Order: sequence, then C-alpha cells, then structure tokens
Amino acid sequence: MAVASIVVLLSGSAGLASPPSHQPAAPTADQALQELKAGNQRESSGHSTHPHASSTWRFTLVSGQHPHSVVLSCADSRVAPELVFDAGFGDIFDIRVAGNIADDAVIASVEYAVEHLHVPVVVVMGHQKCGAVSAAAEGGTPEGHLGALITPILPAVEKAKTLPGDRVENAVRLNVENVVAQLKASEPVLAAHVKSGDLKIVGAVYSLETGKVSWLP
Repeated sequence: MAVASIVVLLSGSAGLASPPSHQPAAPTADQALQELKAGNQRESSGHSTHPHASSTWRFTLVSGQHPHSVVLSCADSRVAPELVFDAGFGDIFDIRVAGNIADDAVIASVEYAVEHLHVPVVVVMGHQKCGAVSAAAEGGTPEGHLGALITPILPAVEKAKTLPGDRVENAVRLNVENVVAQLKASEPVLAAHVKSGDLKIVGAVYSLETGKVSWLP
C-alpha cells in the first residue's frame, strides 16, 4: 500500500507500525475542533498521550501532509500548539508570531493551508501574560522592528482601556477577536471559504496557569 494512504489520520497510537487498509475522509471543522479540545483536555488534566510522535509515524508523512487544523499562535516558548493540544507530527499547521498578529505573510500561510491542504478550521490563539500585548499596553517607542508587532495590537489595547478588569488580559482577548475578524474578511481567499461554509475561523485564549484553552464565542 502507498505510504500516502495513511497520512490523513487524525489520531492513533504513537507506535503505529503499519498503515490502515483505507483512507479516512477528511475531517469537518467541527471534528477538527473536537480533536483539539480533546487533546487540550488530556494535556491540562495531566493525561497527555503524545500521539504521532514516533519516527515510524514521521516516516509516513514524507510523501505529504494533511493537518486537521491551522493554529495561529504567539511565538512564546510556553505556548507550543502540539503540546497545548497533545498533538504530533502532521496534525497541526502551525503559524507562530509574537502577539499572534496577521500580516500579509501570515495570511498567505493561512491561505496556503486552506487552499492547498484543505484545512477546515483556523484557530487564532492568544495567551495569558502575552509579552507582545503587554509591550503594546505599556506604550512608548518600540525599538528595532518591534513596531511591526506592536502596531496591529494597539486597537485592542485602546478598547481594553474602556473595560473593567485587567487591561492586558482584556487586550489579549480583544486582539484575538480582531485577528479572527481580520481573517474572516480577508479577500479573496479566506472570506470566500468562510462564506461557502467550508472554513471556520475561531478564537481561543490559553491559560499558562491551568493549561486550559478557553474558546471565544
């Protein structure tokens, strides 16, 4: 059997040694989200299974990739999506940039995953105590190229000033909401897929303290 016939599996034993006899159908957005939610539940409760982590599984992906989700997350070292969602090689199309902002390169990367890898769901994930959001909230003149990261976050920071509660944590959530809206409206590719119903774009916030992902409405 061709190796390519098994690379679309979403879960299974990390030590899987032989391919299945058929190729499963690609997941829906709801199925992909459930995979992420189940993985985070395992990780945050201390029951990670570390699926798809073996060299045997890695070899099955040589001929191609079929991730079930895109996760646009912060580059923070504490927020690795494969660990947060107890996933492995080939499961998640990672896009990581400080502040989980969406510039042209990020949007192009999302478009690639949606158009060419047929990924049905995009998750924009912010996190507790985000350094990029904190820097935007502190104000001042950013050094070097940091302005390219800070400027897109400023609208969330300004709106957060009008809300009760912690300004940075509110800005983290608002920044996620802004990026979700930005991606949903991105022409011509992403907006068309959202309109047709074959793509969901959702927001989430990860807690460093609990390990849990909170999903935004």
